[in-house]
Amino acid sequence: MVTQYRQPGPVYAVRYALRVLETVDAHRHGVTAEHLAEHTGVPLTYMGQLLSMLRREGYLAPAPGCRYVLGESTLLLGAADRDAAVAERLRAILVELREEIGAAVYFGRYDEGEVRIVDYADSPETPAVNEWVDFRSSGHASAMGKCLLAQLDHNGRLDHFSRHHPARLTSRTEVDDRVLLTRLERQPATVPTLDLQEYAVGTVCAAIPVTIGNAAAALALSLPATRAHRLRPAVDALHERAAPALLSMSI
Repeated sequence: MVTQYRQPGPVYAVRYALRVLETVDAHRHGVTAEHLAEHTGVPLTYMGQLLSMLRREGYLAPAPGCRYVLGESTLLLGAADRDAAVAERLRAILVELREEIGAAVYFGRYDEGEVRIVDYADSPETPAVNEWVDFRSSGHASAMGKCLLAQLDHNGRLDHFSRHHPARLTSRTEVDDRVLLTRLERQPATVPTLDLQEYAVGTVCAAIPVTIGNAAAALALSLPATRAHRLRPAVDALHERAAPALLSMSI
């Protein structure tokens, strides 16, 4: 029986990418794709796609003899001003995602007990959600917030709701703690978290987890409700392009 190869999700793609970058870093004069596949455990059927992504994002550069060396993006992330370099790289990725997907795009994390939007990219044609209620206190309604809360354990969610009691923001907002906790407990990691006008009337959103390690993080997008028919293809595109954003935050 031939096992059909399945392309890994963003978290596994990043784990593979980190293995590749570590191996390339150990070879000053470069390394071939075959050597990388042999020494990293990355399937050769996926290695070509992974190397293309790393080259496109500037993490790898070509060298003579069909070899790869570290690229400018990787070297910048090792500089003294790493935080600034990471922030700049993340912003560039979010802008690229906004242009490719045609929606406002956000990167968020759950930091010190709070939902936090780290950065976002919007435009006049793809406006961001109007933050009419602080995102920190509306995690029960926003796609980003629910995606981050779904990555916590039960006690973490209880703690969050004890400090941020769910409030009704629209007629679609769920405010029952028990219902919210049950939904978050059952939220599959592979299924996007949705906000269908639960945070703001006239806006639909979706978020996907991009967690690595113990930190809860997510990528999200928003669209006017009049473009709700584009939500599914936009989420699919976001999922396919999530690895570079996660990688920039992981190195």
